[in-house]
Amino acid sequence: MTATGTAPGLERATLDKAAGENFPVAPFFLPRAWREDLMAVYGFARLVDDIGDGDLAPGGADARLLGVPPAADRLVVLDAFEADLRRVFGGTPRHPLLRRLQPTVRRRALTPEPFLGLIAANRQDQLVTRYETYDDLLAYCELSANPVGRLVLAVTGTSTPERVRLSDAVCTALQIVEHLQDVAEDLGRDRIYLPAADMKRFHVQEADLAAKTAGASVRALVAYEAQRARDLLNEGAPLVGSVPGRLKLLLAGFVAGGRAAIRAIAAAEYDVLPGPPRPGKVQLLREAGTILRGEG
Repeated sequence: MTATGTAPGLERATLDKAAGENFPVAPFFLPRAWREDLMAVYGFARLVDDIGDGDLAPGGADARLLGVPPAADRLVVLDAFEADLRRVFGGTPRHPLLRRLQPTVRRRALTPEPFLGLIAANRQDQLVTRYETYDDLLAYCELSANPVGRLVLAVTGTSTPERVRLSDAVCTALQIVEHLQDVAEDLGRDRIYLPAADMKRFHVQEADLAAKTAGASVRALVAYEAQRARDLLNEGAPLVGSVPGRLKLLLAGFVAGGRAAIRAIAAAEYDVLPGPPRPGKVQLLREAGTILRGEG
């Protein structure tokens, strides 16, 4: 993203990334109002991740819109982004993606908490690069992933305590799957989301994650974490049957995306180091069909 990017260009560049996700963001079969609001939420989530991952051009148009100096570090940019988010709930945001979000927040009576959780997760990424236990990782997912599912339920007016619980299981699973797909990429950012206790159990050293292909110990560790994600998806799958109409299709797509990604990882014999194993569309559709028929 260049420093000369226009506001509409910045918005489009961020929203276009929706096509690369493991799960459908706002598919065509949803009501138009839902699609618009879900894309507004996605735009926020994608941009905050881009800030946290350092994927924005230093001193570029996003930074200028947020009023931060060219040399500002990611924590400063995240602080400015949080300040602009708070304008969504009382004022006029500076960034076009937050201006796009404001009508959604008002129309759906969304609260700041899930948005603040996503910002907090990206702050944590700047300060915490290793997780000692699986419980530590789950606490991170509570900030980095679960707010997204809660926002989907809020936008569609279907939030209940039980659905939130099931959604949290699905979203945490999707986050774990993404971590497994991106082990090499994350290591390049000096981040490891494989719990240190599990690495020790499987006799995996950090140096093993930097290899071009995974050895037996790394594959065993990835298979173990993939099973955890599979169990969480199974736990959360009843969410699909609990909602009405076309929302059922969307949520089936979320669960199917996670299951298909796990199958792709398994098909690669749990060697995720050469690059992220990705499922094909046929596999995604097959998984979604199984879920919708109530067979899995």
